[in-house]
Formats: sequence, C-alpha cells, structure tokens
Amino acid sequence: MKKADWPAVSGIYRQGIETGMATFEQEVPEWDYWNQHHVDSCRLVAREGEKVLGWAALSAVSSRCVYGGVVEVSVYIAEEARGNRIGERLLSRLIDESEAQGYWTLQSGIFPENVASISLHEKLGFRKIGFRERIGQLHGVWKDNILMEKRSKETG
Repeated sequence: MKKADWPAVSGIYRQGIETGMATFEQEVPEWDYWNQHHVDSCRLVAREGEKVLGWAALSAVSSRCVYGGVVEVSVYIAEEARGNRIGERLLSRLIDESEAQGYWTLQSGIFPENVASISLHEKLGFRKIGFRERIGQLHGVWKDNILMEKRSKETG
C-alpha cells in the first residue's frame, strides 16, 4: 500500500463503516492520521489491474515495549469484490509478512454478526479467546466484540 492508494483504500474503508458491522469508526480518517496509527510494514492492497479490491494493515495494540510484537489486524474488501477469496489471500499474506517482521501475535476484534470475518479468521488459524460484552457503542447501540488471535509458530 502506498499513499497514492489512499483514495481507493479509504473508499473501501467507508464501505466497511457503512455496513455497521466492521468497525466502531463512523468516519474515514485523513491519510496522515491513518498512517500515524498503523505500523509502517505489512500494509497490503489487492489489485485487479489498477483497481484496488481490498486492503489489510496492522496497528499496535499498546505502546508498552513488552507488547511490541502484538498487533491488531484490519482487513477490508470492496463490496463488488466480496466472496472472491480476496480477504483470504490478503490475510494469509499479512500473516506471512507479520511473521517476517517479527510480530508474534495477531489479534482481531470482530462483531459477532460479522460471520464472514469470523469464518475467515478461523480458516487461517485464529482462535476465539474472548467475548467482550457491550464493549462500545455504535450509533447509540451497545455492541459486543469477539476477540480472536493467532500466535506465530515462527517467531516469539
């Protein structure tokens, strides 16, 4: 992913926000904010020709050094590209790239109604490690979150 990809990436992010089951975010941030809050490595886009069909990236879960190898996963697929295994290819590559960068734990917080995302994560070796009841509000409605993680067998 490059800065030049941001218009397409942010458009796909907006589509995810609009589903109401991908994130607590309600607005797409500006590039500088997004860039600052995601690790520099492991930023991926899936393309068909020049068209961006999806993206994946990591963000730190803590600024404490003991958690330096623990990151949060984001994977978003364009509406018109869903159901074509793009998420699977992106997440698989993200796992490989994260291990090459020395990350030992990937985690995802997923809304229970986002069955496709839960299934994707399970297929690629994530396991459910917790259930956070009423962890946050989205449009004034309390939402639960399933915490999933994948521990590396290669690093950490």
